[in-house]
Amino acid sequence: MSGSIYMPAKCIWGENAVAENSAALKALGTKCLILTGKSGAIKSGALDDTKSALEKEDISYEIFDEIGENPLISVCHKAGIAARETKADFLLGIGGGSVLDAAKAIAIYAANPDLSPIDIYKRKYDNSPLPVALIGTTAGTGSEVTAVAVLTNDETGIKKSISGPDCYSAVSFCDPKYTYSLPYKSTVSTALDAFAHAIEGYFTPKGKGVINLWAEKCIPELYRCLKALSQTDTVADNLRDPLYYSSIYAGLVINTCGTAFPHPLGYVLTENYGIPHGMACAAFFAPFIDRCKEFSPEKYVKFIEMTEDIETVKSVIASLTDLEGVKISEQEAKKYALRWQNIIPRNFAASPGGLTMEEAAGFLATC
Repeated sequence: MSGSIYMPAKCIWGENAVAENSAALKALGTKCLILTGKSGAIKSGALDDTKSALEKEDISYEIFDEIGENPLISVCHKAGIAARETKADFLLGIGGGSVLDAAKAIAIYAANPDLSPIDIYKRKYDNSPLPVALIGTTAGTGSEVTAVAVLTNDETGIKKSISGPDCYSAVSFCDPKYTYSLPYKSTVSTALDAFAHAIEGYFTPKGKGVINLWAEKCIPELYRCLKALSQTDTVADNLRDPLYYSSIYAGLVINTCGTAFPHPLGYVLTENYGIPHGMACAAFFAPFIDRCKEFSPEKYVKFIEMTEDIETVKSVIASLTDLEGVKISEQEAKKYALRWQNIIPRNFAASPGGLTMEEAAGFLATC
């Protein structure tokens, strides 16, 4: 067996991780630009804790709170300009995956004033990004430990990721208490995203060795929580911590393995129908797991052992996946699939049995 793992992000976890480890921020500089959305950082209590930690360490700060869902490259570029204008030594992203991903891109723009918004996809620039600290407020993307940022091109509306060693955080604070204020629907969608990460990474060719241990740690826990969520319309307190820590394990999985075809297909539902990312990925769970059964039977059996009979699992995931307003005709599906005409995503190749553009169109037409 061969392979490699590289994940240099420093991850500090546990209750009051920010308050008790503020010195980790001091090591990054004396001036900070805090990156947030409009409300999540405030409602979760993470912003107040962060301000206190920065003040304790005599770190001055300003706040940029314009990061939205599916972050636009134009907004990230604007934040990069703000970072330069405030002479920030480092960035601190507080929020769900959108904010954390955006922070990684903003760090690149901040250090490279000549970089246009679209040029970030070229992955060529002169200066190293500013250091980034991250504080997660959702249990989903695992962006705290990955070297990936998913961004949206304003002109096309298409989501596309950047990745590389320069996209790791310098330090991530992982305290599940910041997820306690997350509403039910957002909790469900982010949990589905984490479940997709764990499963898709597990079934890729790179899913082996210690990666399997992480996946096998979080898959049963995530499924247990998802099944509990499917039986109610509230989030029990005892689900919050396992959901959050499992999302971090799932992040460790995809950091090495990447994702499979449900993710790029899910982007179509998010871009064109406004379906939240986690639910959009979960929409393709059934065809994905069917291919796993055919092309990766040994792991498929292990997956069933970690969850329960497959029809029940499919039913649980489907019950949590709200696709209201989505109806894709065969003609529309073929049109959407043209985005993969010249460049087949590595997610397709990494999927059990691979996936063609025509097969992708067929799965889209089932929505």
